[in-house]
Amino acid sequence: MNEALRHAMAKTRVSDRQLAERCGVDIKTVGRWITEPGRVPRARHRWLICEELGEEETTLWPAAASRAIKVGPDREVVSVYPYRSNCPTSLWSSLISKAEEELTFAGYTNYFLWLEQSQFGELLRKKARNGCRVRFIIGDPDSALTREREAQENVPLTLATRIRVTLSELEKVRGELGIGARYSEGHSHLSVFRFDHDMIVTPLLTHRVGHDAPTLHLRRHQNDGIFDRFASHVEEIWSRGTDVWGEGGHGEA
Repeated sequence: MNEALRHAMAKTRVSDRQLAERCGVDIKTVGRWITEPGRVPRARHRWLICEELGEEETTLWPAAASRAIKVGPDREVVSVYPYRSNCPTSLWSSLISKAEEELTFAGYTNYFLWLEQSQFGELLRKKARNGCRVRFIIGDPDSALTREREAQENVPLTLATRIRVTLSELEKVRGELGIGARYSEGHSHLSVFRFDHDMIVTPLLTHRVGHDAPTLHLRRHQNDGIFDRFASHVEEIWSRGTDVWGEGGHGEA
């Protein structure tokens, strides 16, 4: 019997059926997670369960967490997804909501965020007002590079259109202290999204749109590790970027 899981479900008043629906599995599977010794859900299910119950993985499945501990340079790699679309929306939501100091969205369009995150603009306002630095780095919709990438992608919803959707949404938070936006071409084939000490990195493949690209979830554990390397990249392209709103027109992020 997994007493820790059973207790967490009882404490939060989450039933077997509710947890099954949350994870997209049969109710009998949840029953086995509780009653069969050594039965451990898949990693993506463990993440959803921890989010639903407000518990840490080390509490609910200490043996599995212990086996997953890494000591090499790859210990900053939390998860790997073959496609960005496989990365759970709930993970994005959780990382955004938990960030307190740093939110940086360095995707070429950042378009999908406005579609997938409920009340995203208002959430950004609240974050900024609570002292969180919020930054967007996007491509210039009128640049030659954008036109070149549009020809490579060859999809109906063009890059320029997706960028302009983001610009339209950002206009609604323009002037909010702590929210800034800059144009850059230095990340045209590498999207980096930072949430305090967590990061989602997507290297874009040739002739592919962002949601088709392989994706890494990183968490910082060391100096000058893979997390810091990508963070330095973001700082470099931010420093070289051009303000979307012109001098004095952004939130000085």
